Amino acid sequence: MQEIEQVERLTSGRVVVVGDLMLDHYVFGQVDRISAEAPVPVLHVGGERWTLGGAANVAANIMALGGQADLIGIVGDDADGARLEGLLDTPHGAVAAHLVTVPGRPTSLKTRYLSGQQQMIRVDRESAEAAGKKQEDALIGAVAGALPHGGVLVLSDYGKGVLGDRVLAALFELARDRSATTIVDPKRRDLSAYRGADFITPNRKELSLSVGLPCETDKEAAAAAQAAFDVSAAAVLLTRSEKGMSLFRDGAKPVHLATMAKSVFDVSGAGDTVVAAVALGLASGLTAEAAMRLANAAAGVVVAKQGTAVATPRELIDELRGPAQRAEGATGLLPLKGLCDLRADWSRQGLTVGFTNGCFDLVHPGHVSLLRQAAEQCDRLIVALNSDASVSRLKGPTRPIQALEARARVIAAIKGVDAVVAFEDDTPLALIEALQPDVLVKGADYTEDKVVGGDVVKANGGRVYLANLVDGQSTTAIAARAAS
Repeated sequence: MQEIEQVERLTSGRVVVVGDLMLDHYVFGQVDRISAEAPVPVLHVGGERWTLGGAANVAANIMALGGQADLIGIVGDDADGARLEGLLDTPHGAVAAHLVTVPGRPTSLKTRYLSGQQQMIRVDRESAEAAGKKQEDALIGAVAGALPHGGVLVLSDYGKGVLGDRVLAALFELARDRSATTIVDPKRRDLSAYRGADFITPNRKELSLSVGLPCETDKEAAAAAQAAFDVSAAAVLLTRSEKGMSLFRDGAKPVHLATMAKSVFDVSGAGDTVVAAVALGLASGLTAEAAMRLANAAAGVVVAKQGTAVATPRELIDELRGPAQRAEGATGLLPLKGLCDLRADWSRQGLTVGFTNGCFDLVHPGHVSLLRQAAEQCDRLIVALNSDASVSRLKGPTRPIQALEARARVIAAIKGVDAVVAFEDDTPLALIEALQPDVLVKGADYTEDKVVGGDVVKANGGRVYLANLVDGQSTTAIAARAAS
């Protein structure tokens, strides 16, 4: 497949990213009562994690996709700035950081408090004060040193004071002198500030507010994009949420792509992923249309994850191939050693790992509902299948109806399932002890104290989730009806 080869080419690209750096902080817990002090929920904190945000998330996505990134921006002389710098040593390689430290200025921090999967409140600690001339000179000098001839420059503008008028003008001039392609993720309403960019990447709301035009239908989007081009002279790559994305260039036919997202869990940082994929695609020699297609697939990957996230080449290829081709290519079964390594990699990325198990002999709507609910509880879902011998011991000598490889192939093709493994014992306890999942999912026909491995998971700071059941769904009943 041509698109698979294009994903592999991404390793040749290098992008310079400049803009507002942020630290995203997630606090996870559960709410089971209202405070006696005020009519507000009480959150019992169970865990927290930090990820890169803003321009730093663009750089992290470039690294995750296999490329190289130079990151230029401002941090405060504080603990959050130090934490942000530490996260730039990503699981996919170290971002080449050229950071300007400003004493007394807080590093932008966005803290989100979540009960289960529901975000309750976001608390921002930041300054939008414009950078001083000394800092601006340092930013411009860092870009001049990092930007190669013919490269790609990304300006990630979150309106926090880094990309002022003087800096924008200087960077556009640098890009022109070095024949570099410039992509701007804009937050200003006055798009004339970005005159000199080759591409701007607004979302539907941003474009509509900037030009004062509706942006729902293809026709409306085209008119709004033309108005944006009139003031910015830049091509418009428009992200349109459930309607996918569209590319508008002066004198060219628009390109529209339907969304590849099968489920949307969290859109935080999805725009950063789009910008990163497009920039890296162009830096790797792809056409704008090809880079856009990869960006569309990458967006489909990250919106299915919790919080600010990245897409990897493997995930991108899986998204481009689709469930049918993934199932056609392999059973999906992973050896325990390989799965333990994968689980460790997910842990290093700060991803929440879920685990559920069963025979899954004849997959019915109850199974699909269980897997959907399980996937909603985590960033990565492992499904453990009873081996054929294990199924026979539990269900009788006429079972399983389908052999393990067939069952694994079906389960691996279901959206939200990230890994499939088999176990020979009557219970998956040994697997749970080896994989140490963060969330253990079973049906609500269990009680929490009866879930095998629940004590192991909770002892390691994890939790047990009991999924709602679909009435009237049973493989045994289906088999009995078929036999009669």
